[in-house]
Amino acid sequence: MTVRQAIPLSRRRLLQGAAASASVAAFAQALSGCSSDGGIDTGTGGGDGPSLARLGPLQEADENGLMLPEGFTATAIATANRLVPGTNLLWHTDPDGGATYATDDGGWIYVCNREFLPGGVNALRFNAEGEVVDGYNILSGLRSRINCAGGKTPWNTWLSGEEYGLGNLWECDPFGEEGATRLRALGTFKHEAAAVDPATNIVYETEDESDGRFYRFIPDSPNVGGRPDLSSGRLQVMRVLIDVDTLGSPERDVTSKPFAVDWLDVPNPNPVLGGVLVGAPTREQVPESTRFRGGEGIWYHNGQIFFTTKSDRRVWAHDIASESVRVIYDDDWFEDPILDSVDNIVVTPGGDVVVAEDKTGEQDMVAIRPNGELVHMLRLTGHDASELTGPAFSPDGRHFFFNSQRGTSASGPGQGGITYRVSGLWFG
Repeated sequence: MTVRQAIPLSRRRLLQGAAASASVAAFAQALSGCSSDGGIDTGTGGGDGPSLARLGPLQEADENGLMLPEGFTATAIATANRLVPGTNLLWHTDPDGGATYATDDGGWIYVCNREFLPGGVNALRFNAEGEVVDGYNILSGLRSRINCAGGKTPWNTWLSGEEYGLGNLWECDPFGEEGATRLRALGTFKHEAAAVDPATNIVYETEDESDGRFYRFIPDSPNVGGRPDLSSGRLQVMRVLIDVDTLGSPERDVTSKPFAVDWLDVPNPNPVLGGVLVGAPTREQVPESTRFRGGEGIWYHNGQIFFTTKSDRRVWAHDIASESVRVIYDDDWFEDPILDSVDNIVVTPGGDVVVAEDKTGEQDMVAIRPNGELVHMLRLTGHDASELTGPAFSPDGRHFFFNSQRGTSASGPGQGGITYRVSGLWFG
């Protein structure tokens, strides 16, 4: 095995990383975590940082069609096919996965994918008061397509996933200083999202196929604590060591138990020649690996990888240390669940798993507390042909960002999209 030299972090990148760490630390210190009682223990492990506050019931819809808890306000900060106020950036249609990054002036950056052809990634920069001060592109739609969700890395970059059969992950610089890089070693398949374990720099990946797999990429040069070299390594798929029918059971007492897993090498992570699929698709190369029904959002938190599967409407937790996986939420467990669709996710410092819905009609943003209690964060009305995407909190915890992917347009993909900021006492 050839050992490659890890890519060094620039001084500015180190400062940006330090700013991010300081911001998160201040956030955790300033806001106390909220305790809860009742519910079913999901095994999310909580966390050392703040949890969502007791938000209270949702109020009547505002002018945006948003039902919010009392005391919260929403602003449409970017609308498809219009210039973002205060910038020269024409906002894209079909906004999807997103994340925030602390800046060294007390502000932050929100990055956002475009799930269309052409695709790409745009970024909005905010000052410490939450005002937009700049907007720019960090991945051209001429180079990428159907950029769905993605993932934030510990070294402060954005992994953007192309959601089509010959798709790859792209590594993008939210600060707009470095060009985007295609990460072929992480596999060619219908990418949805990615998450990184900071203890190993192993990258976990979801695949949006009805018979998709759950992947991990082990870099040859992980450079833990810094930036790894993602150009070389092993791509593996998860195998759950039980009968598949057991894994598919809707019964809570069966599916909520942890199941042992192992990982199998993918023989040919890139079965492509000249832009054409040759041989078996990546997900079919290891038949004994486990099928996950429509992999969607993914997030690392407290030694676990959380991810969702849309076809069976489940939220999963992979415990890295114990090499196990379990279902922490399944809408079949409830007679009338407020969460009956799962897509993008983000996890709070206190361990609340925030889930965005993708369905026709009213769409909800719901958090699953570590004890299993559901927290109704917001509801979007009047955007019946849309879906909720790109959930992310500002580093100081004051603002929550998300997208209505098609907005109020009934014309389908490629027509609309609105990015919102909801402000209030999210943590208390």
